[in-house]
Amino acid sequence: MLYYVFVVFQAFCLFHVYKSRNEYFWYIIIFFIPVIGGLFYLFTQVITRSNLTDTYNQITAVLDPNKKIRDLEKKISFSDTFQNTIDLADAHFQNKNYEKAITYYEKSLTGKFENDPSTLNKALKCYFQLKQYEQVVACASKINIDNYFRNSICIYAISLDKCNYFDEAEVQFRKIDKRYCNYAERLEFSHFFINRGKNDSAALILKEINSEIENMTDRNKKKYQLIYKESNKLMKEI
Repeated sequence: MLYYVFVVFQAFCLFHVYKSRNEYFWYIIIFFIPVIGGLFYLFTQVITRSNLTDTYNQITAVLDPNKKIRDLEKKISFSDTFQNTIDLADAHFQNKNYEKAITYYEKSLTGKFENDPSTLNKALKCYFQLKQYEQVVACASKINIDNYFRNSICIYAISLDKCNYFDEAEVQFRKIDKRYCNYAERLEFSHFFINRGKNDSAALILKEINSEIENMTDRNKKKYQLIYKESNKLMKEI
């Protein structure tokens, strides 16, 4: 059992180096000096007075992923408030348990919170993961998605397409068709055109994506290499 704890701890440290984009030599220290190297990294690069609680929570989440859920369930059983319900729903969403998450989001959408924009936006993301596209459209129609929830526009557009609202789907897709950003979303837009038999429109988007990525720095090219490969693949197929 202790061996697995050490393995998880070392994995956490390596992940933190990657996430924090720390110097490469930390990988060598952590990997080739097990436990001691990890502890040295932990106390010099991770733990400070300001983030000690966050670090503890991250380690706990790795060792016991369901602890947060259990704590929130106890909290809601003691005080069944709107915020406690949302916190529990968010925790299930983070664990990719979308069915349970949507249960609590739906529970929250009652009374004076029936049309709460933030909750509706979270709910539509759950419905999307569950392929309940009509529900996504219903939620999106109740919020100001353009001004406050632009990261959900692509989800809304895809859902409109799935529900055969093709004209409105194209309107929504065009909102995210901006140069030098939104590459994954624009790739989805090209898929939309291909599925509609509009290969010329799809090719225009794909050419722009390829051109932009080809003129990036090496670091950004690497970041978007999967998008670039998929874009080139689609170009060859149409």
